[in-house]
Amino acid sequence: MIKRSLLLLLLLALTACTEQLPALQDSYEIATATLRPTPTVAPTDTPIADAAEGVGRGFYRAWEGFDYDGMYNMLSAQSQALVGRDAFVSLYEESMNTATVQAVHTQPLAAIQEGSRAQMQVRVVWDTAVVGAVTRDHTVHLAFSEGRWGVVWDESLILPELQGGQRLHLAYRIPARANIYDRDGSALAYQGSAVTLSVIPGDMEDEEGLLEAVGQLLDVEPDRLRQRYDTALPNWRVVLGVVSAERLEEDGDLLQPYLNRGLVTEQRLTRLYTANGVAPHVTGYVGAIPAEAVDDYLSQGYRGDEVVGLAGVEAWGESYLRGARGGDLTIVTSNGEYVDTVQQREPRQARSIYLTIDSEFQQRVEDALAEAVETSPGVAGSVVVLEVNTGKVLAMASYPAYDPAIFDATRSDGGEGLAAIFNDPSRPLVNRAAQGVYPSGSLFKIVTLSAGLNSNLYTADTTYHSVGSWRRLGDQFVKYDWRQGGHGTVTYKRALTVSCNTCFYDMGFNLNEADPYFLPEVARQFGLGQPTGIEGINEAAGLVPDPDWKINNIGEGWVPGDAVNLAIGQGYLQLTPLQMGVILGAIANGGQMYRPTVIERIGEGGGAPSEPWPVQESGQLPLTPERLAVLKEAMWEVATEQYGTASHRFVGLPVPVAGKTGTAEAPASPNGMPHAWFAGYAPAAPYTADDGTVIEEPQIAVVAMVESAGEGSTVGAPLFRRIVELYYGIEELAPYPWE
Repeated sequence: MIKRSLLLLLLLALTACTEQLPALQDSYEIATATLRPTPTVAPTDTPIADAAEGVGRGFYRAWEGFDYDGMYNMLSAQSQALVGRDAFVSLYEESMNTATVQAVHTQPLAAIQEGSRAQMQVRVVWDTAVVGAVTRDHTVHLAFSEGRWGVVWDESLILPELQGGQRLHLAYRIPARANIYDRDGSALAYQGSAVTLSVIPGDMEDEEGLLEAVGQLLDVEPDRLRQRYDTALPNWRVVLGVVSAERLEEDGDLLQPYLNRGLVTEQRLTRLYTANGVAPHVTGYVGAIPAEAVDDYLSQGYRGDEVVGLAGVEAWGESYLRGARGGDLTIVTSNGEYVDTVQQREPRQARSIYLTIDSEFQQRVEDALAEAVETSPGVAGSVVVLEVNTGKVLAMASYPAYDPAIFDATRSDGGEGLAAIFNDPSRPLVNRAAQGVYPSGSLFKIVTLSAGLNSNLYTADTTYHSVGSWRRLGDQFVKYDWRQGGHGTVTYKRALTVSCNTCFYDMGFNLNEADPYFLPEVARQFGLGQPTGIEGINEAAGLVPDPDWKINNIGEGWVPGDAVNLAIGQGYLQLTPLQMGVILGAIANGGQMYRPTVIERIGEGGGAPSEPWPVQESGQLPLTPERLAVLKEAMWEVATEQYGTASHRFVGLPVPVAGKTGTAEAPASPNGMPHAWFAGYAPAAPYTADDGTVIEEPQIAVVAMVESAGEGSTVGAPLFRRIVELYYGIEELAPYPWE
């Protein structure tokens, strides 16, 4: 009896000591307390192993690993008889999920053992995604029976307040999703109210007037609206469309005569985008959490029924745009009645994202691209405009495009719109500027000439006599120039300007003989065959083939013909317009490559200040200043000299430009025509703007690409010119030559 009293006193003393232990630090890297009195226990007739504390520690280590089965195995036999394995596991999973626990940290504080009984004190910290760290000290009893130690368990070992069958409940506090703006603060994606316009056919008093008014708001012909309810019963409510509350406020008078006379409106909160969906491939879209990702979002503190970013900046910037969720973690009875509050945390304001694009310029670029594709033989296309000294994307357009509002799950007509988009063979969801991969045709000659100069096999003044055909692969593989009869004797600098194919066939052949890996390696030094690293945009890496790639992927060896095709941007080569934009920007600025970005800054919010997005250098072009000057002079002559392949397209353009045409054969082209490219920069020489400002150095790099449209000089160069005119505010736009 004296020994039992002594043990009890020691246990009480240990409990008091724990109150003086240092608080658990944020890192949770605290050593186990060494203060652990070891009482003297008299020998018994049946010796009991001194392993109680080890079992207790194992129980909590298993909890840190969310190993609930392992925890159950360490319960005492009596506890296992009272709670089944499935119920035990389910209770822990439910509690951890409800509290949004991301990690469990445990710290044993003290332990004592007396015969077949033992006791531990353990501090448990839950890292939660919503209410922060929840810390509780637990008293854990262990018992020895059936030859082993086990934890004597009840619900209080999850959380002391849960004793007696109580449960956890989390009331979320979710901040409003932040907006996406252009560089000047014009909203591109924002939280707002949408109004659904519906009609009850049997209640219409003036059908023609109603359809005319609704048609003006929705920009839909009255006959198309009528088709939506033609087969409906008189008392059915049929949705005609959705408009923003702002638009309804501007033109709401149009609808006033028809409200409650067949027309019904319903307002709701939703994600809204600018009219016509400016820059949809940049801003992206939101939607319901995909089923396969629900668990991941739940672990981050999401409730599970929210709308999240699924593409573009909406997806990339989710951590900024969502803010930080807060909530009230409470104890409730089995009937849901409030008992107590475990912990609360206020939500943290979301942060808006400002893009590098100007919405007005972006819209005009999109319109120019759409016009070029729709009026030419082309089937699709893209345009990229980069700031040459920063890598900032000033415009990025892809056609066909889409309206991101169709991803609004609350739209009654959303399913129809989504089905049409997903089944559209033109793939409007693809951002062709960054995800479209193509052979570049003669654009790649910029890289090939650079490789030739770096190989020391060539100089800018090395000559080649072009006769219009090239036979070094054998008479059965004769290759021809685009110009019948060839170009005569030309230097390699001039060969780039006139885009002499046979000159570059020969260069590719000779480089391959010297080292088949040399030209592919130079292409990679130009940033090809790898993502540019742009934030907020899904992009393709493209492909630079070499002997290793071909044997590993095609199962065939590399032959001279592969190198010859690569030299003129054909064969297995695949690259994106964005990658070419980075290259042209670097040529324009003197050789510095920049990681392109669409992010201008992150707005303030949640206690964080406004955060300018950094300009990031990504490498240097592998060219000396002298060799870079050769490229720039040759590209200047493309646009200015009579023998340049696109000079006739820039007559009368007041802004000096330089660039390169590309006509890329496309075996899968639906109309059998090649892809039309033009890439260049402006101004390529000092330019005096209308306001008298003299611009000495290049400012923008532009890549224009139209799929299956014909020659680069015929379609690519006029589209490039239009973009330059728009950027520099040229009032009289040159018409497309094919119109």
